Amino acid sequence: MPDLIVPEGLVCGVDEAGRGPLAGPVVAAAVILDPARPIPGLNDSKKLSEKKRDALAVLIRERAVAWAVAEASVAEIDQLNILHASMLAMQRAVAGLAIKAERAMIDGNRCPRLDIPAEAVVKGDGKIASIAAASILAKTVRDAGMLALHAQYPMYGFDRHMGYPTAAHFAALETHGASPVHRRSFGPVAKQLSLL
Repeated sequence: MPDLIVPEGLVCGVDEAGRGPLAGPVVAAAVILDPARPIPGLNDSKKLSEKKRDALAVLIRERAVAWAVAEASVAEIDQLNILHASMLAMQRAVAGLAIKAERAMIDGNRCPRLDIPAEAVVKGDGKIASIAAASILAKTVRDAGMLALHAQYPMYGFDRHMGYPTAAHFAALETHGASPVHRRSFGPVAKQLSLL
């Protein structure tokens, strides 16, 4: 497990989950960690098991100075494009913090427009503890949301692939067409709609 940096002061880590899927919202989280209450085991959410992510998400909510989760909807993704929708979700997450951060550290190579200084950190979810914490919250909240969508649209198998483009998902799209929660601006979904 890597030793992640815990920034000094009220610095929020920001990350998103769900840029690549064909369905569902994109979810972002912002987290200000408390250096006095460390959370062992933080890492990039993609490198953790589901069980570990769920356990860490509970600890993050308990021990963080502040945290917030926000999303951009499928309609917003289709209207704005996925990059701008991801930035919007990040803006909403930072704005949702109960305590205003002094600065933000954003996973990736771009920063959303914020009213505080922001710094992009490539692969930040594997380097900065607060970004790793944000990646865990974003991923666990998005996965829970996709399980709820699975209950509404069980024919697509969202419980297995969380909306990502898999062979099973493509097959379900071919059989059933696009659901109201599919991103119509994404090529494979648009292609299915053009076949109807």
